[in-house]
Amino acid sequence: MTLQQDAATPLELDAHTLRIVRALVEHGSITAAAGALGFSQPAVSQHLRRAEARIGMPLIARSGRGVRLTEAGRVLARHARTITMALDAAAGELAELSGLRAGRVRLAAFPTASSTLVPQVLRMLQSKHAGISIGYLEAEPPEAVEAVRSQQADLAITFGYPGDRVDPHADGARGLVVIPLWRDEMMLALPADHPAAASETVDLRALNNENWSAGCPRCRGHLLQLAEASGFVPRIGYETDNFTAVLGMVSAGLGVALIPSLALAVSTLPPDVVIRPTANHDHRTIHLVAAPGSDQVPAIAAAASAILHVDAEAWSLTPADA
Repeated sequence: MTLQQDAATPLELDAHTLRIVRALVEHGSITAAAGALGFSQPAVSQHLRRAEARIGMPLIARSGRGVRLTEAGRVLARHARTITMALDAAAGELAELSGLRAGRVRLAAFPTASSTLVPQVLRMLQSKHAGISIGYLEAEPPEAVEAVRSQQADLAITFGYPGDRVDPHADGARGLVVIPLWRDEMMLALPADHPAAASETVDLRALNNENWSAGCPRCRGHLLQLAEASGFVPRIGYETDNFTAVLGMVSAGLGVALIPSLALAVSTLPPDVVIRPTANHDHRTIHLVAAPGSDQVPAIAAAASAILHVDAEAWSLTPADA
């Protein structure tokens, strides 16, 4: 078969052939090249013969006691150094990644997690894998789920309510990996002199005539849903995402509020405010959201492991299956 006949067929090159050609240039003989590469002389000679058979051209010619490169050999030699150095660099970077000495993870989480769960995650990663670079995006659950879907984030810490009419972990997370992590109890904040404050748990129906301070849009939606199930429409007088402000309003006697335990864990409770669980033990579930297969990326797997090993009890969270 002639070279002209093979011209339309892609030539099969491999990294080992390029490394041998580079070693021949640098050391001048098959024996010396084999020694530099850590192979026997017959093994290198055999590989060269197979490579010449594949490309249909000789790569070396005998010259006295040594060898010289043919024109085809010189073509490979011209590219061998660049290619083998690039391969070595890629292998080095992969080794860095697999050894968690490098890599980048983009994390998204809801605002309350920013001051509770996220700092713990970042501290663990910094302590165990200082080479991993972390990017952080604060976002409510629907936006955080979308960030994972659109590859703007690798992992997201989110929350959802049982029976939520607009659950970001339903259709919005279709095709993603959603792992329930913890149960976050929803607690009632009441003025200390409120009649219901004397009870160990409070039925929402006892608060049907109260003014309410409500938080984020999804929190307000959940309050409306719970109140509807209890047979009333809550009178929402104040709306703020600032839980410290919500507690201040309760302290001032301006109403009552439904607040997640995670938010209470980092809030200063005024002396004239009491916290009580609801009679139905209402709660929300905190989730980890990721793209399928992302656990095969070492840096992302390390970040997910850090999230799973957060000291949840420190924030009054219990396992999601509890």
